Amino acid sequence: MEVRTAASPRDVKHYTTDRLREEFLIQNLFVPGEIKMVYSHIDRIITGAAVPAEEALVLTAGAELRAEYFLQRREMGIINIGGAGVIVADGKEYEVGHKEGMYIGMGVKDITFSSKESAEPAKFYFNSTPAHHTYPTVLIKPEGTPEEGVVIVKDENKVELGTLEQSNHRTICKYILPGQVESCQLEMGMTKLEPGSVWNTMPCHTHDRRMEVYLYFDIPEDAFVMHYMGEPAETRHIVMRNEEAVISPSWSIHSGSGSQAYTFIWGMAGENQDFDDMDHIENQELK
Repeated sequence: MEVRTAASPRDVKHYTTDRLREEFLIQNLFVPGEIKMVYSHIDRIITGAAVPAEEALVLTAGAELRAEYFLQRREMGIINIGGAGVIVADGKEYEVGHKEGMYIGMGVKDITFSSKESAEPAKFYFNSTPAHHTYPTVLIKPEGTPEEGVVIVKDENKVELGTLEQSNHRTICKYILPGQVESCQLEMGMTKLEPGSVWNTMPCHTHDRRMEVYLYFDIPEDAFVMHYMGEPAETRHIVMRNEEAVISPSWSIHSGSGSQAYTFIWGMAGENQDFDDMDHIENQELK
């Protein structure tokens, strides 16, 4: 597990492109047959991916967590952006299809990831945060029929925003949030831009009591996303390619524009789960 420390905005304004990418960009997450993880001191979030190939992959705590097992004092959210897969949590098996997800609560000891077909492996992307209480482990589906252990995303948590004229027509699908899938602090969801739209989270904002990690995907090889970060009057950018993630501190904006439409997963950690706690930034304030 790679470990990264927090960064001050006073220092970040002096970073070179290479240093900015080194501190905040997460590359090479989806490696067949491996579990890759980055631990950030910013709200202690772990960003990772498991890509099981021929054999199942077992999630372990590693020396970095100083824990008996990964979720001894943590919770995690997972969204599969690959082929159909299976997650086994303490002996219970969950079939997780493309763009379906899971919440796994604190105290679950044994977690394994496998793919239905090794030729089209699952790509389990996950965020994990510290936890103080155990909430139920559930499978999360954007569509379908509710059943025991399965949560279907509510209609009110599928939000259509923006317009094609403003180049930001997008649909936000909220997976983990209060009132649908309870957690200690973790929230996760997915935003898909419609063809012809390229902007996300614009007009932009900050929120001092929680940070975010974005995973950009569904980006063709010759395309890219410009991820904008930094203080509103000291913005910086990172060029993002397919299936790369970026860490966004609470003091930073977190917005993007692509050379064409794309999809991204957002994960939040911090003391507040209120979506309306943001401090809006007017476009005229950006520098």
